[in-house]
Amino acid sequence: MRSKKWLLGTLALLLTLALAACGSSSQSQQPRNESGNQQQSAGSVGTPVELVVWSHLTTPEVMEVQKVADEWAAQTGNKVTVLEDQTGFQEFAAAATAGQGPDIMYGLPHDNLGPFWKAGLLEAVPDGVIDESNYEKVTLDAVSYEGQKYAVPISYEAVALFYNKALVDEPPATWDEFLALAREKGFMYKIKDFYFSYGFIAGSGGYVFKDRGGGDLDPTDVGFATAGGVAGLTLLSDFVNTYNLMPSDVDDNMAKAEFQANQIAFYLSGSWDVKGFEDAGVSFGIAPMPTMPSGEPFRPFVGVQTAFVSADSRHKAEAWDLIKYLQENVPEKLLAVGNRIPAQKSLSSVLQTNPYLAGFAASAQNGHPMPNIPEMASVWSPAASMIELVVMQQATPEQAAQQAVEAINEAVAAQR
Repeated sequence: MRSKKWLLGTLALLLTLALAACGSSSQSQQPRNESGNQQQSAGSVGTPVELVVWSHLTTPEVMEVQKVADEWAAQTGNKVTVLEDQTGFQEFAAAATAGQGPDIMYGLPHDNLGPFWKAGLLEAVPDGVIDESNYEKVTLDAVSYEGQKYAVPISYEAVALFYNKALVDEPPATWDEFLALAREKGFMYKIKDFYFSYGFIAGSGGYVFKDRGGGDLDPTDVGFATAGGVAGLTLLSDFVNTYNLMPSDVDDNMAKAEFQANQIAFYLSGSWDVKGFEDAGVSFGIAPMPTMPSGEPFRPFVGVQTAFVSADSRHKAEAWDLIKYLQENVPEKLLAVGNRIPAQKSLSSVLQTNPYLAGFAASAQNGHPMPNIPEMASVWSPAASMIELVVMQQATPEQAAQQAVEAINEAVAAQR
């Protein structure tokens, strides 16, 4: 959720960098390493190298990654420097094309990969790095373009239902039960934020871009004006205008404060809010939203933290070997320090050691990876306007959806 701002404002620079770095826009879409077959294990490389890793994880998490990287370095005779980094696509692209970028980006949210991929800055993942049978499918889709994987999933997240144990003992089991309790005891969230509300639209049958399978998205097929999309928008309007669950101007601060003060029973958010409620002494639980009126699950956006090797790295074999080592030794540390849900299925049992993450993981199992293609940058503003028009009753769901689709199609066409 917190990563979507990365995509805004990158597309104009994207074309310039892609042309400069790769010679043409068609060349820029080709991976630098189609098969990865030339990659060797780091153990077969005789000369010690120094790898630089930029990480978008938090400071405590970066410290844990550095510790594990140092273990790998001691075993291989190499050196690793892990740097905390919060720059965006422009800075990475400029550094990479100047030969001053990192070998690895570790912890980048997957929905920001689109501009990197289009500019030819992602090295294709070689054979043997990802055991696909051990990764949640939603995380694999999140790092795929046209059948090829360009990053390794580290962890994933999605919003879920916070329920206040001072007001309800157990999470609602059905939609009717949820709605009855919500009307009696309260439900609020940042409804006009498309990231949070997408799960209701998708759970009703709407979508952003049509998935042609395996995470291959069609940016010319926007699914807001479909019957399902309109049904989802109607539900959002009902939350405000029929059921009176929340005011149309509700924001996250308002909803969070009401939940923390035990004034409402339900709140929709992600794992980033857990610590604040714990520190405030709130007794709460986490669960997936119940099955929606459509008969389908609530389908939130799923965010995946990823690791990739720069196509401009001079030490690709060693970089991939380090990523494999980190994947084997870091996930449980990130779970303990940062509440990160491991992408590997083999580590799913460790979620039981945390009273909240199993609920988020269950919610994510029904979700959709946030679109990772560059065209997603054209969606956020029209989608937010679409929801605002509906909840403010300034347009019908049909009118608002059609307006958003036209705006997105126009913006996507302008990129081509």
